[in-house]
Amino acid sequence: MGAVGAAAVLGLLTGCTSDGGGGGASPPSPSTSASASAEASASASASGTGSGPPGAPGSVRVAGTLTEDLESPWGVAALPDGDLLVASRDERTITRVDAQTGRKTPVGEVPGVAPGGEGGLLGLAVRDGQVYAYLTAASDNRIVRMPYGGGAGDRLGAAQVVLSGIPKGTVHNGGRIAFGPDGMLYAGTGERGETGLAQDRGSLGGKILRMTPEGRPAPGNPFPDSVVYSYGHRNVQGLAWDADGRLWAAEFGQNTWDELNRIEAGKNYGWPAVEGIAKEAGYVDPVAQWRTDEASPSGIAYAEGAIWMAGLRGERLWRIPVSGAERSGDPEAFLVEEHGRLRTVLAAGDGRLWLTTSETDTRGTPGPGDDKILRLEVR
Repeated sequence: MGAVGAAAVLGLLTGCTSDGGGGGASPPSPSTSASASAEASASASASGTGSGPPGAPGSVRVAGTLTEDLESPWGVAALPDGDLLVASRDERTITRVDAQTGRKTPVGEVPGVAPGGEGGLLGLAVRDGQVYAYLTAASDNRIVRMPYGGGAGDRLGAAQVVLSGIPKGTVHNGGRIAFGPDGMLYAGTGERGETGLAQDRGSLGGKILRMTPEGRPAPGNPFPDSVVYSYGHRNVQGLAWDADGRLWAAEFGQNTWDELNRIEAGKNYGWPAVEGIAKEAGYVDPVAQWRTDEASPSGIAYAEGAIWMAGLRGERLWRIPVSGAERSGDPEAFLVEEHGRLRTVLAAGDGRLWLTTSETDTRGTPGPGDDKILRLEVR
C-alpha cells in the first residue's frame, strides 16, 4: 500500500486539471467502460435528447431557465413548499429561489466559511426547520446547521456545529450532504489529495459518513462509535437514493476513471489501490465508469428509474438506468457541451429535474447570464 500510495500522490501532482476534482488525460477505454454509449450519445441534438428519438422513454429536454446570474452555485436543497435554497461557494451566502418565478431572495451569510481552491460553502440539506451546510473552515471541513423558518423575509439563525474534523485541502473536499430515507444525515468527503486518508478508517477523509441529525454515529453503522459508513473513496460529491432506498454515489477519478458506485455499509471502494473496475478481492467495483473528460461528476439525483449525473469537465448530463444493485441499461449523455460545466442536479417530482451550471467557479468560461438553474423535463 505504501508504494501504491506514493504512486497515487505523484499522479495527483501531475494529473489533476481544471475539472473540479477529477484527473487529466485518459488512456484508451476498455470494453468494460461506459464510453461506448458515450460516443453514441455524444451527438445529442440541440433539443437535449440523447441517442434515442425525441419523446422516447428516458429522453430529456430543457424546458426553460428558472433563474440566472448566480455566483459560484454549489449546493441546492428544496424547501417543503418547493422553493430552492442555493449555496454560493465563494460568496459564503445562501439564496432562496422561487420555484415558480425564479425570484432570488438572500437569506443570510454562513459564518466561518473560508473559500479557497475547491473549498467554500458547499452542500446543503433541509430538515425540520433547519438548514444544514457543509463548509470549508479555516482548519477543516465541517457540517453546521442553522434554523430557518422558510417564510417570506425569514433569515438564517445562528450556526451550530454538527460535525467537525473532516480534512480540508485546496482540492478534494467532497461536500455533498443529504438526508437518507432512514432519516440519517449522509456526507461525501474527499481525501484532500492525501491518498492514504481514504484507507484510514480513523480519518473522516475519503469516506461516506452517516450520522444522526445531531452529528452522532448513526445506529447500525458498520464501525463502532464512528460516523464512517464506507471508505476507500477519492472525492465523493454526489449522493442519491433509488426507489428501493439503495444509496448511490458519484466519485471523481484521477487520470483514468470516474465512477458511479452502489454504496453498502462497511465496504472498501478501493482508492488509492484501484481506480475504476479492477476485479480485485477486497474492493467493490463501480457499477459504471467513465473517462475523466467525459464526466468529472459532482451532483446526482434519482428520477424515473435512473440516476442522473451532472458532469463538470464532461459538460453533460448522464442518465444511468438502475435496478437493484446493478445497471439496468447503458448510460446515455444529454445536453453535451450545450450549457457548459454542470454541477448539481435535483429531482423535482413529476418527471422534472433542476440542473445548475458551474461556469463562475474559476474553472469555467462564464457567458451571459451565468450561472443558471435550468428546468428539465424527463420523458
